[in-house]
Amino acid sequence: MERNLTHIALFAALIAALGLIPRIELSFGIPITAQSLGIMLAGTILGAKRGALAVLLFLLLVAIGLPFLAGGRGGLGVFAGPTVGFLLGFPIAAFIIGLIVEKTRIGPIALTATLASIIGGIVVLYIVGIAGLAVKLDKSFADSAKLMYIFIPGDIIKAIIAGIITAAIAKARPASLLSKQ
Repeated sequence: MERNLTHIALFAALIAALGLIPRIELSFGIPITAQSLGIMLAGTILGAKRGALAVLLFLLLVAIGLPFLAGGRGGLGVFAGPTVGFLLGFPIAAFIIGLIVEKTRIGPIALTATLASIIGGIVVLYIVGIAGLAVKLDKSFADSAKLMYIFIPGDIIKAIIAGIITAAIAKARPASLLSKQ
């Protein structure tokens, strides 16, 4: 139990630390940040439940006002902006990523983690995020989706990095890969 809490807190801190990397602000209010890499890693390394809990802890800290989002943003106001769908999609994405890694027993872990990160951290996250963006911008889902194409190459790179890091951890410290226990 104590080990689980430590890992959950550690990954919430990792996601917050990735927010320190300067963001690139786009005109429609969705920034390019490194924090989605943290969401992917939470799922691939911690697994479904612990990964989602790490992200929920991170979001709770943001909600109470800690400036943990990229650009030093925090507080309840961020849940009223155009990124609300992505914020709400973060724990869902981590859960789906972790579930895929936990259930997949064939193939190299790097490939499994990369594909899980693409499915959960891009496809699932984009569906929820685009829905929130459409509501906030008062646009159709299709029009809002067109705004997101710019993010796909960077998110694929993050998914590949998550796969590489997960494989490195699996090789160096197999017991630390909680998604495979």
